[in-house]
Amino acid sequence: MIVIDETAPVIVRLSTVIHAPLATVWDLHTDIAAWPAWNTDVESTTISDPLAAGTTFQWRTHGLDIASTVLELVPGERIVWGGPAAGITGVHVWMFEQDGDQVTVRTEESWSGAPVEAAVDHLGKALHDSLESWLSRLKSRAERTA
Repeated sequence: MIVIDETAPVIVRLSTVIHAPLATVWDLHTDIAAWPAWNTDVESTTISDPLAAGTTFQWRTHGLDIASTVLELVPGERIVWGGPAAGITGVHVWMFEQDGDQVTVRTEESWSGAPVEAAVDHLGKALHDSLESWLSRLKSRAERTA
């Protein structure tokens, strides 16, 4: 099981409860091509291969072009992606757990690299705010869809 870099200078862990079926939440979150339709922080995405461990996808968020590689994929349970962007190495873990008619989504992400070390507080807040927004938008869209 792949985990975040626990030694990284920036680590953010957040979760939310979504009142929707697991399949709805999972499908929404893993349809990378559709991210810009519900997450306005994501400007564009490109994915040409089926989603699987080893698949690389490109996306643009907050003016930053990112190439992420899926490191682990357990359908309906976990997706992990990561890679470098602008000198920052990120590892992002998403976990999904059905409990009755709701799903708890947990996310944790680590950032390391020289740009992070130079601005730990600023980049830590930026990552926190970005993930908080992502979870909020995922919740909103999944609950409207359900």
